[in-house]
Amino acid sequence: MPNGILLVDKPDGMTSHGVVSRVRRLAGTKKVGHAGTLDPMATGLLILGLGPSTRLLTWLVGADKEYLATIRLGSTTVTDDAEGDVVETAAPETISAVTTEGILAGIAALSGDIEQVPSSVSAIKVDGVRSYTKVRAGEEVSLPARPVTVWEFEVLAERRSPEAIDLDVRIVCSSGTYIRALARDLGSSLAVGGHLTALRRSRVGAFSVTEAATLDALGENPDTGAAVDDALISPAAAAARFLSVVDLDAQAAVDLGHGKVVTVPESDGSGARIPVGEPLAAVAPDGRLVGIGRFERGALRSLVNFPTEPS
Repeated sequence: MPNGILLVDKPDGMTSHGVVSRVRRLAGTKKVGHAGTLDPMATGLLILGLGPSTRLLTWLVGADKEYLATIRLGSTTVTDDAEGDVVETAAPETISAVTTEGILAGIAALSGDIEQVPSSVSAIKVDGVRSYTKVRAGEEVSLPARPVTVWEFEVLAERRSPEAIDLDVRIVCSSGTYIRALARDLGSSLAVGGHLTALRRSRVGAFSVTEAATLDALGENPDTGAAVDDALISPAAAAARFLSVVDLDAQAAVDLGHGKVVTVPESDGSGARIPVGEPLAAVAPDGRLVGIGRFERGALRSLVNFPTEPS
């Protein structure tokens, strides 16, 4: 069974679940999970876990994200992006009155720790039903605001016409932030409306879209799945990108793999102290990821174990 983390550059117009289904066929396994979806119109980084490495996805879901997006000021849509019908359009004179300084002030107000109302056309469940399902059925949905963090909100380019102002932006934010909602709220604050016309996820935590493979590249050897195997990041290498690493001796690796509590030095070979109370990647002498553990009171306890041999 393939085992590792796979970085995929999702194409425009395809659902994230469509990407997962395609990778399942190419890899010859049903055991494929993801660390967060993208809307069909969005492109960019999808992180997939194959085989036992699906166990790593829990620690990736909450990672910070970086996006490149285009926001159109001057009109509002039902979905807060270009896929929905336009419901309101600002007059050209109102649009022309929006200044660059006003835009930057609006962006500043949407930066830092904020309370964001998610887009009503979203996967958030209301009374057990996806919000977008209720909206498409004609129901009016009002979602409560929730805390998110926008660390960076940078304008890369500004283009103006009588009908719209298009902003190319770069955003670094916490997991759960809706870029569509930022576009909506920026337009609302400027009294012209706004929606998202393009979105690309360029980074998730320590993983960049520049490392990702396209589905076309992954499908070059569909009979053998070799392209998928070649693109996989090993569990240990992937875990080392977002967790501190504890190197185990051979006996400790066996014991931890069997669920036993093991004693490890309080500092690594470089003298750095092992973080206490945080998830850690426990690695065997042969470089294999034994599991994810937590170091407390001088001992390492297993949270999640990985199989000794490929299954």
